[in-house]
This record gives sequence, C-alpha cells and structure tokens, in this order.
Amino acid sequence: MKPPGASDELASASLVELAVSRLSREILSGATDPGERLVEEQLTRRFGISRAPLREALRLLAQQGLVEHVPRRGVRVATLSADDIQELYAVRDVLERHAVTATPPDADLAGIASAVKAMQEADARGDQFDVATAHREFHVAVVALAGNRQLTQVYESILVKIQLYMALNLRREAEVARPHDGVHRHEHLFEAVSARDPAAVLAALDAHGARSYLP
Repeated sequence: MKPPGASDELASASLVELAVSRLSREILSGATDPGERLVEEQLTRRFGISRAPLREALRLLAQQGLVEHVPRRGVRVATLSADDIQELYAVRDVLERHAVTATPPDADLAGIASAVKAMQEADARGDQFDVATAHREFHVAVVALAGNRQLTQVYESILVKIQLYMALNLRREAEVARPHDGVHRHEHLFEAVSARDPAAVLAALDAHGARSYLP
C-alpha cells in the first residue's frame, strides 16, 4: 500500500523532469539566447505545469550552470564571458589528459562505441542537438574509462557548460564546417582509443578541433 501522498510526489517529480528536459533542450540547442529572461508565467502555461515543479527545475538547471538567478530580476539563461570559455576549455584539457593517462589497458569501450553510434544516427537524421549531445556523451565516456567517478562527474559538468557556449555557434559551424565533419573527427578519436595507445589518443585530442570556435 502506497504511503499517503506518494502518487502526488511521483507526479511532481515527473513534472520537474519534464521541465528540466524541455528547458535543457531549448537552451543547449540555441533556441534561447544567453541572458534571455525566463518568465515563470509563460513557462508554466507552455509546459502545462504549476510554479512549484518549474521552480525546482530552474533550481536544478542553475546547479548545472545553464540558468542564473538574478536578484530582483528573476531567472535568465546563463551567460559566459570570453574568460569563462577559455577557463572551461583549459579545465577540460587538464581533466582529459589525466583521464587518458590513467585509463587501464583493458578498459571496456562499450560506452564509447554506443556514443559513436548515437552520433552517427543523429547526424543521419540531421538532428544537430542530438549530435551535440552525443559528442558530449562520447567525451564523457572517454574520461569514464579512467574509472574515477568523481573525475567523470566534474568533467561532465564542465562539458554541459561548454555545450551551452557551442549552442551559440551551431549556425556558424554549419556554415564553415564540412558535412559530417564532427562525426568523422569523433570516429578518428574512437579509432585512437580502440588502439589502446594513450599517446595516440592525446594526439587525436590535440587535433580534434574543439577550440575552433573560441572567441
């Protein structure tokens, strides 16, 4: 027998997850601009939820660095300065290099293979948001090979913020990059990881082009 209020709690949790999912996709796909105000009344109407789950969703997104609470002005999409972006990439580089050198030679590559497949499928159907998400999942899987859960969690939080920045550049990347270029770069990196050669992986990361769109 369910305790009193259990179904209400589950329903509320589901609404929070819905709001987090929809807002994350809008922010990380570039559908909303950095600094754009998120008006509670508009969001509750659009998502069909009450203010309580929406505010919890916004709190969780603030923890991820995707939104900011501004005193007396409400909530807005997070903004990143040029210094923020440079620092995020610098931290990313340090964590990746540590993870690559700490990866055991018998690490399971199933997670990376799965991310490559998801990337290829998203690219085939032209879904740039899912491609970008698969890019992030690929790199998280590479770092996870080191077997350090705390390292992986910190690294993933950095990548979410970087994807927020990259969302601003999807149109520019589409204009200057060759078709399927991002997928091919990750396939090459997958080959380097599969060879179990840390030096080759580090070289592939250096040539990966992650900084191509830095300000």
